Amino acid sequence: MSGVEGPESRSAQALHYAVHGLRENDPMASASVAFLPWQRNTAIAAVLLIVVCAVFAPMATLTVLVALCTLVYLAGMLDRVLIFKRGLPRDAIMTVDDERALALTDDQLPAYTILVPAYGEPEVVGDLLGALGGLNYPRDKMQVLLLLEEDDEPTIEAARRAGIGGEIDYVTMILVPEAQPRTKPKACNYGMHLATGEIVTIYDAEDIPDPLQLRRVVAAFGDLPESTACVQAKLSFHNARQNLLTAWFTMDYGLWFGYLLPGLMRSAAPIPLGGTSNHFKRTVLEELGAWDPYNVTEDADLGVRLAVHGYSTGVLDSTTLEEANPDPINWVRQRSRWYKGYLQSWLVHARRPIQLYRAIGPVSFIRFTLFLAGTPVIACLNLVFWSISIAWILGQPSVIGQLFPSVVYFPSLIALIIGNAATIYMNLIACRENNRPDLIWACLLSPLYWIMMAVASVKGCYQLIRNPSYWEKTFHGLGTTAGTSEATS
Repeated sequence: MSGVEGPESRSAQALHYAVHGLRENDPMASASVAFLPWQRNTAIAAVLLIVVCAVFAPMATLTVLVALCTLVYLAGMLDRVLIFKRGLPRDAIMTVDDERALALTDDQLPAYTILVPAYGEPEVVGDLLGALGGLNYPRDKMQVLLLLEEDDEPTIEAARRAGIGGEIDYVTMILVPEAQPRTKPKACNYGMHLATGEIVTIYDAEDIPDPLQLRRVVAAFGDLPESTACVQAKLSFHNARQNLLTAWFTMDYGLWFGYLLPGLMRSAAPIPLGGTSNHFKRTVLEELGAWDPYNVTEDADLGVRLAVHGYSTGVLDSTTLEEANPDPINWVRQRSRWYKGYLQSWLVHARRPIQLYRAIGPVSFIRFTLFLAGTPVIACLNLVFWSISIAWILGQPSVIGQLFPSVVYFPSLIALIIGNAATIYMNLIACRENNRPDLIWACLLSPLYWIMMAVASVKGCYQLIRNPSYWEKTFHGLGTTAGTSEATS
């Protein structure tokens, strides 16, 4: 019958929107092209200039490079300490107590859509249903879309065995058609085409959200200005005590979600969102073109796009527990993807630097660069400067002494000693305030964690050039719940 769309037509439209929506509506905001010609040419010209200078004045060139790197180190360190200080007050993060959350009547609660993208995760589907079943929200106002790739038979079968599509009627299994890129944001975009809720959130398949989180978010949106488009909940881990790596990861998240993101919120700077437990107004999400399927940290990218379009983000004191990566190789795969995505996001938004500068202001512009570009680049450069330090300790070669004249040496010494001490101190304060004394040793041993970060950053930078939109899968189901000491709140 003409004029009537069938399921296949609607599916094709949803897939087209998922893959091409942002790229067609705002090509400059899409990471489908990693480097614009002017960015590529500028990078090549900079490398050639450095090579030519190094040929004619090698020591002076290296000294200038060391000085510039030291300046970036100091700027990043000072800015992070300032953000941490702003995130310390208790009112830096939004709080909605249990009594107020439970006092909301069904009439006051809007329809909610929960997107749960999963791929190759049959082990955690049962846990997912338990977590979603524990959410205190009216079932008739909660649309849960489990987004599975159509060729992921093990996870599809696990979902069916768990009762999805049968007795569990509040979860709908959506099979995402095979198409490149095979990324989490593409699956979320496909789900957005079917979303009906006024508020949309994402949970990963292994997440255990605070049972009152949806109610707290509704109350938070009511308190925040109309320009607030997103509320980010805190993330932590249920297996912090499994090994030293999971303790480091938990320490890292405690500082990030407990103090740095609230500090960014108070400074009105773009907030690199977490990959889960971010709650959006659906109308704004659709206005912005939803997620970029070609960006492997679609959350950080979307946080910047919100700020560019004049929207703000709130950080809520409600915790979603996840599984910390206990395996070093799996951790490096995950962290290298994050670093690559940070650089992707920076490259995309730096395409129109003047427009970005005018939209978010000078301080936020610098902060955006230090966070998204500076974080992976500094982690990568750490390997170089650690090697220089070790070489100096072992043999004190004269060439290293020439690299550090007094004007460079003393700022570098400040960056080395005070910068590292400040980072450890911030982690210790965060652990104390989060009531996590079990993580003290992880804080004191965190320089070893930074070595892993450096390895991941090198890998991420390499992949940005070779395979920018490749989504390196992180395997879940490796953790244990033993030693859980943090309750959702």
